[in-house]
Amino acid sequence: MISINDDEDLHFRKAEFDPEDCPSDCSRPCENVCPANAISFERENSTMEVPFSSDQKEKPKGGVITERCYGCGRCFPVCPYDKIREITYVRDAMATAELLKTNDVDAVEIHTSGRQTNLFKELWDDLANSVKYLRLVAVSLPDTGDATISTMNQMYAIMEPHLSCFNLWQLDGRPMSGDIGRGATRESIAFAVRVAASSERPPGFLQLAGGTNVHTVDGLKKRGLFRTHITCAEPNHLQSLIGGIAYGGYARKIVGRVLSSMGSENGVTGIEYHAEHLLKALKEALHLVGSVKSYNHPDGMQR
Repeated sequence: MISINDDEDLHFRKAEFDPEDCPSDCSRPCENVCPANAISFERENSTMEVPFSSDQKEKPKGGVITERCYGCGRCFPVCPYDKIREITYVRDAMATAELLKTNDVDAVEIHTSGRQTNLFKELWDDLANSVKYLRLVAVSLPDTGDATISTMNQMYAIMEPHLSCFNLWQLDGRPMSGDIGRGATRESIAFAVRVAASSERPPGFLQLAGGTNVHTVDGLKKRGLFRTHITCAEPNHLQSLIGGIAYGGYARKIVGRVLSSMGSENGVTGIEYHAEHLLKALKEALHLVGSVKSYNHPDGMQR
């Protein structure tokens, strides 16, 4: 699957700053608040000549590790000197269309603001001739209140003439917040309840994202929106169930703990070279998705 966007989107941004601009007495709250350990301050000796002094100076290096940053934005408001910049980008739709023709990608996730369907239409028109190569089109959209169902129907009408595969609506209830705690999933579940209850929603599976964590499945079950087994006698009810859960920030958090432990023991390295840590990360991941996939967890318990 490849992700694309029709406008500026939280999922398509990075943080950036020059550590040399940071005052030496800064407490560096950005480093502490980053859930991805994507901000690093190291010191390196500088032999640069300084007027009237022969002492070596230490200057900061590092900053944002781009490969780790996923754009959660938590560092922006905590910087006491307002030094952190937001870098956003929109993936090129024409380049994506050419990639789809190679058959290396069979699914697309389209992130949209849900407010301007004209931008969605422009993106879809650029992809249209390549959609026939896909097996799944997922549209990820935030909660826009009373306009949500209407917007979904408008987007489906745009897609339908070229849509020959499965389609999925990813309900992004509270973007990039699943790792915060139990309360983060409430908005996501409330969003799912409202969309699932609407008889006017367009065709397509429903998947929950944004604020999802280990408490999400239990919350959906309490609202009657999640079951791992469906009987043939309930074809209509199937349409009102949540068909999947996307774990973003929370998955990064639990696997990140393993990566952090591995790094402290072995330095910078790949997890594939350390079987013990790889197995631990897999167990954490299986524990998370086992309740969704309904298979046995490595501890022997049915999830």
